[in-house]
Amino acid sequence: MSQELAVQPRIPISAEREQIELPASSRVPAKILLSVPVAIILALIVHWFSAKNEPENETRLYNLFLGEMFGASLLIAYLQRFSAGLREWMKETCPIIGVAILFLAILEIITAGLRWMPLLPMPYFPSPAGVLQSMINDRELLFDSTWHSLALLLGGYTLGVTIGLITGICIGWFPLARYWGMPVLKVVGPIPATAWIPLAMIVSPSAMFSAIGLIALAVWFPVTMLTASGISNTRASYLDVARTLGASRSYLIFRVAIPAAMPNIFLGLFMGLGASFLTLIVAETIGVKSGLGWYVTWAQGWAEYGKVYAALVIMAAFFSSIMSVLFKVRDHVLVWQKGVIKW
Repeated sequence: MSQELAVQPRIPISAEREQIELPASSRVPAKILLSVPVAIILALIVHWFSAKNEPENETRLYNLFLGEMFGASLLIAYLQRFSAGLREWMKETCPIIGVAILFLAILEIITAGLRWMPLLPMPYFPSPAGVLQSMINDRELLFDSTWHSLALLLGGYTLGVTIGLITGICIGWFPLARYWGMPVLKVVGPIPATAWIPLAMIVSPSAMFSAIGLIALAVWFPVTMLTASGISNTRASYLDVARTLGASRSYLIFRVAIPAAMPNIFLGLFMGLGASFLTLIVAETIGVKSGLGWYVTWAQGWAEYGKVYAALVIMAAFFSSIMSVLFKVRDHVLVWQKGVIKW
């Protein structure tokens, strides 16, 4: 046995390298790896041809922005060799980022390059460089507005989810609560929360409290309805087994019915989050003196449409980030659904 071990040939270093080399299926295809750098180069070429029609400070800032993105894309392309998670992220995200950069290039051709005034009159349609310049110039006010919007959204959403879960569980489990609660849901729920703005401004002593209340009302209806539906549709076999084992009413509610209703509850949370975004922006345009909705109205009043589009970009990043966080929470809580239901 020792002689057999002694005569085993040593694996050459080149063969060892081949063994640790990544399999072809895990590599990022070249067309995906180069999609972002190539799109940035095309955007830079378009910007250089359109720069003569744009202010010098906007041109310099946009060149710096595209240059930093190009350097970051090369760095990520190098680092993905050492991280499987980064490779998966690039496979999924790089085509989207590349198309987004090409879309910015097309916008610059239309706005700053060709100057299609009859179709896209100034100042209503500034170039991407002008939007970026407005974002940098008003960064302090935009940050303050985003912070106030976040406070309003989280306050109203948390309040609406809390009340919605309580009422949904009660309506879904207790027949008496369902008898009296469903008519209220059917009458009050379909009314848009923004329709209550005139009444909220009279009843509430503060515009901030009225905005939080309206957001909570917008969230309350979908969370209550879908929570009640999930609780009431809990499989009878689950409840029968738990009762046979001596489970109490509180155990049936919190350990059987609510976990079984979690897919419906998360659906209500997502619907409520979308409704809260709409209600937040509308409420801020009317009574609140800060926030992204207020900022858009203020910038439109001064015909600063570069600032309007800058706020819209911040809104998109702001809302999509919150939605992504909720998706992560859903994936963690409903991990048992993976492989059963396509997410």
